[in-house]
Amino acid sequence: MSAATDPLGAAATWALLLGIRGAAQAAAAGLRSDGDAGGPDGPDGHPPRALSPAAAELAERYLPLCLAGPRVVFAQLGQSLDGFIATRTGDADYVTGEEDRRHLHRLRALADAVLVGAGTAVADDPRLTVRACAGPDPVRVVLDPQGRVPRTRWVFTDGAAPTLWVVGPGVVPERVGDGVEVLALPDRDAFAPGRLRAALAARGLGRVLVEGGGVTVSRFLRAGALDRLYLTVAPVLLGDGVPGLRFPGTPVMRRALRPPVRRCVLGEDTLFELELRAPGGGPDVADAV
Repeated sequence: MSAATDPLGAAATWALLLGIRGAAQAAAAGLRSDGDAGGPDGPDGHPPRALSPAAAELAERYLPLCLAGPRVVFAQLGQSLDGFIATRTGDADYVTGEEDRRHLHRLRALADAVLVGAGTAVADDPRLTVRACAGPDPVRVVLDPQGRVPRTRWVFTDGAAPTLWVVGPGVVPERVGDGVEVLALPDRDAFAPGRLRAALAARGLGRVLVEGGGVTVSRFLRAGALDRLYLTVAPVLLGDGVPGLRFPGTPVMRRALRPPVRRCVLGEDTLFELELRAPGGGPDVADAV
């Protein structure tokens, strides 16, 4: 078989996906957005690659995100069937299964930065590094307007990846460890999702994963600052707990937000990928919600 027809395995395909930030790079790698290796050569002369079934699944799931370009903000939440991301005591270990956790680490690897709010940093003490797959660690961004996240948290102490600690006016940061940079914003308005998105992009952090928690993801959704949302639903009922998405809804069903969606199965869980903003631009999500 030639290199163009010899089926590419999952590991090699994932290595290619990590380097793709646009259509030209995808074409050069021989990958197509539908994960299909068939069809004629493209106008650039690069033949599509034949992919193994596992490789085709990876390409289908993640190539659309890679093709979104160098500036895209996406979020991930895992929740129960009744819409909770943790129990009433805050226990979230774990709502979704192992395949969803691997998916989350792949999203981290495809991001320049992973962002969490102070509540998540306090409650979960996440490491926010890439461990369940190959790939680089993103910059860890902690939104902490009041400076209340303990300095003993992993993101401040482990030195595993750079951390950007974003604090509000009047916060006097204590001494922080190596690899931790403090960004002091001038006022509360500077924490608005749209302004945060622009501030991170100005630092070269254009591909941002908003990982948690529900309050922070909901704020970005409400502000129209999310391009894509990955929502994984586990077949479990909690009855009560920490809610996931919450925003002012519409009293009229026909005005509810109904973005384009793709679905896939992750073990016992179901992943919904919602495209909130078309690649060429689209209506502001804030107008719909």
